[in-house]
Amino acid sequence: MDALNQTRVIEFAFLGLTENWVLEILFFVAFSITYVLTLLGNTLIIVTIVFTPRLHTPMYFFLSNLSFIDICHSSVTVPKMLEGLLLERKTISFDNCIAQLFFLHLFACAEIFLLTIMAYDRYGAICAPLHYPNVMNIRVCVQLVFALWLGAAVHSLVQTVLTIRLPYCGPNIIDSYFCDVPPVIKLACTDTYLTGMLIVSNSGTISLTCFLALVTSYTVILVSLRKQSAEGRRKALSTCSAHFMVVGFFFGPCIFLYTRADTSFSMDKVVSVFYTVVTPLLNPLIYTLRNEEVKSAIKHLRQKQVFS
Repeated sequence: MDALNQTRVIEFAFLGLTENWVLEILFFVAFSITYVLTLLGNTLIIVTIVFTPRLHTPMYFFLSNLSFIDICHSSVTVPKMLEGLLLERKTISFDNCIAQLFFLHLFACAEIFLLTIMAYDRYGAICAPLHYPNVMNIRVCVQLVFALWLGAAVHSLVQTVLTIRLPYCGPNIIDSYFCDVPPVIKLACTDTYLTGMLIVSNSGTISLTCFLALVTSYTVILVSLRKQSAEGRRKALSTCSAHFMVVGFFFGPCIFLYTRADTSFSMDKVVSVFYTVVTPLLNPLIYTLRNEEVKSAIKHLRQKQVFS
């Protein structure tokens, strides 16, 4: 045990996305623009919802929370990745690596739970419209958001504790551009099979269970739309298709990355980029481009700002 403590890893080094400096510069420019647009797009949605009284409904309350989570989620990994693209030696201290890992899982799990809650919200609004105002009021919405953050914190703590309890005495090269549980535990100087299975069962169960709940909710919604009017069908399909696009973009990479034990594929980095960089930008684009109420509210706020 003393030997392990004496040789304990104090920092990790990332291999990054590529060793080609031209590609690194191109990636830096592209991901910098993507990150700025992510911050601006999600902030715009939050501000629009906060300052538009008619958008003070459960659906848009959850949407503003989704935008907040997307800002936090991308900010956990993208700034460090951008720094690494400019540096020859891409390192992170052990403590900062664990912190990055914790917050990555906190925000990712919070988004999974929130997307599930949003599906339940749409199910209530479309399939039980008479009971919806009583079932989904602002008090219930706040309680659900509190519960999802609590659940996400518990999940993230479990993942973090399972990771830091392992001894790390070298090597310290992470084949990625950020700290995540699977690539980090591979560096432990002990057998990690049981830990890996516990981690996969934790993340995998949450991802698959919530995804199946989402698919079930949207299936029931689609079946129930046969009883709706043509206008009601069009509006419901527009909203639900936007939600389901976000679900597909987020859950696909999650299930791909976190339902495997000690295996890795060459596509892992590409999937990780999509999951940490691209998806947080797609959410505001999907919800603004496909949602007439949000577009109308943004236009109204812009006019008020111009003429005030």
